[in-house]
Amino acid sequence: MTTSHSLTAEELTLGYGDRVVVESLDLTVPPGEVTVIVGANACGKSTLLRSMSRLLAPREGRVLLDGKQVHRMPAKELARTLGLLPQSPIAPEGITVLDLVGRGRHPHQGVFTRWSEKDDAAVASALETTGTAELADRAVDELSGGQRQRVWIAMALAQRTDLLLLDEPTTFLDASHQIEVLDLLTDLNQTRGTTVVMVLHDLNLAARYADHLIALAAGRIHAAGTPAEVLTEKTVEAVFGLESRIIEDPVSGKPLMLPIGRHHMLPETGVTGSPEPEEAVR
Repeated sequence: MTTSHSLTAEELTLGYGDRVVVESLDLTVPPGEVTVIVGANACGKSTLLRSMSRLLAPREGRVLLDGKQVHRMPAKELARTLGLLPQSPIAPEGITVLDLVGRGRHPHQGVFTRWSEKDDAAVASALETTGTAELADRAVDELSGGQRQRVWIAMALAQRTDLLLLDEPTTFLDASHQIEVLDLLTDLNQTRGTTVVMVLHDLNLAARYADHLIALAAGRIHAAGTPAEVLTEKTVEAVFGLESRIIEDPVSGKPLMLPIGRHHMLPETGVTGSPEPEEAVR
């Protein structure tokens, strides 16, 4: 059960070369929930996910999975519990969709463990769930950006981990497929209890799908909590430098952010304004 797993970061400092990206960050991922990380470009979102999945070693501090430092765990042991879909992954040249998705089962293979019907079932389920079964025999590098993204998500699902980290899983997807993917991850969370942590750029999608929302600014956590607690006009301005109005999403009941651009001014006054909530959602 995913609720038996804990994922935390303690005094985490991360960087590249001379540049510090994340500094002295403490984080606890709520088990069994969907956590979404938001923030402006270059604030450390992807860097944080890379470190939590063992791809980037910390300069200071540590990431703990069930009390063990992830950077000291054997790769296969970690991969049986925690999966990562990085931003813009690269597939081996000429690999087929079926072979790529099948690689999600590698952490479950051992010296004395052969490919089984359970592995076949996991791959088939992942392909069916992501709507990529009909692409199984095609080369990944022949697919469109949206198709490739769904195939990578299928590989992550085939891994069948209790914790799943995704960096911009809706990249390259149109609006319809974005919703399908986020609904899929929510179903995974609700039916299997999978703990999901993902980075999203769209604040309104983040608020709609998150149980727990984290706003990063300059490598530190500016706010964390429920979407209602985090997605406020004050936080949007502090984190994104954007003036906005927050109303209730008529579909989800979660907060909905309405950005105010410089062209949205009250006539003749030069004062920035926005419609009343009732007008805004008609």
